[in-house]
Amino acid sequence: MKYSIALTLATAGSLVAAQHGHGHRHHKRSVVTEVDGPTVVKYVMDGKFLTAEEVCQGITDNTLMYADGKPPVDACSSLTSSSSTTSTPTPTPTVAPAEFVETSSTVAPTTSSSSTKAPVATKAPASSSGSSGSSSATGVDTPFPDGEIDCGTFPSEYGAVALDYLGLGGYSGIQYVSFVDQLVSDIVTAVTGDDCHSGAMCSYACPPGYQKSQWPISQGATGQSVGGLECRNGKLYLTNTELSDKLCIPGVGGVFAQNKVGQNIAICRTDYPGTEAETVPLALGTTELQPLTCPDGAKYYQWQGKTTSAQYYVNPKGVSAEKGCQWGDGSQPIGNWAPINLGVGENNGKWLSVFQNSPTTNEKLDYSVEIRGDNLSGSCKYDAGKQKFISDTGENDSGCTVQVMSGDATYVFY
Repeated sequence: MKYSIALTLATAGSLVAAQHGHGHRHHKRSVVTEVDGPTVVKYVMDGKFLTAEEVCQGITDNTLMYADGKPPVDACSSLTSSSSTTSTPTPTPTVAPAEFVETSSTVAPTTSSSSTKAPVATKAPASSSGSSGSSSATGVDTPFPDGEIDCGTFPSEYGAVALDYLGLGGYSGIQYVSFVDQLVSDIVTAVTGDDCHSGAMCSYACPPGYQKSQWPISQGATGQSVGGLECRNGKLYLTNTELSDKLCIPGVGGVFAQNKVGQNIAICRTDYPGTEAETVPLALGTTELQPLTCPDGAKYYQWQGKTTSAQYYVNPKGVSAEKGCQWGDGSQPIGNWAPINLGVGENNGKWLSVFQNSPTTNEKLDYSVEIRGDNLSGSCKYDAGKQKFISDTGENDSGCTVQVMSGDATYVFY
C-alpha cells in the first residue's frame, strides 16, 4: 500500500493546512501549523515529521508518494543539493497549504464492526435557494435543554439546521460508537435511512457564520474524529458543556463568501469533528453574500493537540447544496470530488487558502475564485481561464494562501 505524505512549508508564522477527500471513506483533518524561523522544507506524514532521507528512500522504493504531486523541491533533490551546499532549499512558487492525509482501503467496506461505512448518495429533492440548503433553524442563542429532547426529534428550535436530503432525520452525520478505556474503539457511520438512537453521536449543521459546539472529549483511538450530541437512553445530551450550552457558536467573523457567477453555487464544509464528510451546506444564490465560518484555533476542536481549521468544498456552478453537499461516487465533480477546496482558520491571525482538491481529482472549477480584502499578506486566486492558481509570487497548479492582516476578507466567486 502507498501512503501519501505532505510537504509542509514552514515559515515565520502559520499556514492553514488543508484536508481532502478521496473516492471512498477516509479520515481527513485540517491542521494549522505554526513554526518560527526562516523558511525551511519539512515532510509530514500522519502528523509526524520525516527526514529527507526517509522520504527519498520511500519514494525510491515506491512505498511513499507526495500528496500533491512532486513539489518544487523534493526530498531526493534536496539531498543532492545539500551535498554541495549547507543552505536550506527554498521553493520558488507558492504552493497549496500542507496536507495531513490518512488513507484507508480503496474499497469501501460493506459491513463494519470496527470500520466506517461509506455514506451513499441519495436522490436530492428540488433545489433550494436558501443559504442553509435545507430547512431553516431558530433559537440559535437558546441554551439546549440537556437530556430532555428525544433523539428522534431534530433540535431545530435550538439553532441546528435540518438537512432532510441526507435521509438521517435532519442530522449532518451519525456515528454509532463503542468505548474501550475511555477511547472510541469502534465507529460505524450511518447511511441513508439510519437514525439517531442510543449509542449514537448525532452531528448537526448550523446557520452561516456559526458552527457546532458539541463533540465528546473521548475521540477515536486511532485518530478518527467524533462529534455531535450523544443519544443516551433515548434522549439527546450535550457532549461539550465547557465550550457552550448552545448547539451553535459563531466563528471569529470577518470572512465572507460572495457569488458573482450568475448561477447558484454550493460550498460544503466537512462535518468535523464527526463523519468528516462534506455535508454542512452553504448555498449561495446569484449576487448573494454570506458569512463563511472561521473557527478560532485557540478555542475550537483540536486533533491530537493540533489546532484545526475549517475545510470547504466548492462545487461547479449550478449544483445545488442538496446535491453537492453529500458524499459522491466520483461520477461527477461534486461533493468530495469537487474541484476546489478552501481552508479557513484563525491561529495568530486569520489564514485563508484556495487549492486544488488533489490528489482526489484534477478536474478544474468552471469559475474563478479570489480572496479579496483591504489588508492581506499577499494575493491568492484561482483563474478559471488559465486554470491556474495565481498569487503575488507567480502561478502554480496547487493553490495559495494569504493572511488577513486586518479587517475583513471575502472569497469572491465570479
